[in-house]
Amino acid sequence: VLGLLVWALIADTTYYLHAAYGWVMFVSIFFWILTVLFFVIYLLQLQLKFYIIPWPLLLMIFNAVATALYVTAFVTCAAAVQPTSWRQWDYNRRAAASFFACLVMITYGVSTFFSFRAWKGLGSNAATSQVTDRA
Repeated sequence: VLGLLVWALIADTTYYLHAAYGWVMFVSIFFWILTVLFFVIYLLQLQLKFYIIPWPLLLMIFNAVATALYVTAFVTCAAAVQPTSWRQWDYNRRAAASFFACLVMITYGVSTFFSFRAWKGLGSNAATSQVTDRA
């Protein structure tokens, strides 16, 4: 939802007049689509059918790359906001997009941390460590 807000707010401005917002739009739309795709895969439990793919590692790499690119998108978006803009509504939307880009960046960073823990198996507890796959 936060990623959707970023690109929706930017898309509602005259972003095409500023090259910096093209990068922000690319990052936000690209990772929004991939996040929705991963969400559908996990919602439908399709990752169980493709057991050859190391899903925890893939998810950790995805979140780390999304975090790194959202850092650049956030900095670009925040630096391109011009408070002396002649169009006040563009300023408000771009400032809000910068705020939500920061929130998305933090969210992907936290997801990277938890994905790393899941990949390393550090998130298990006593109940999950006692389960075996004996038939």
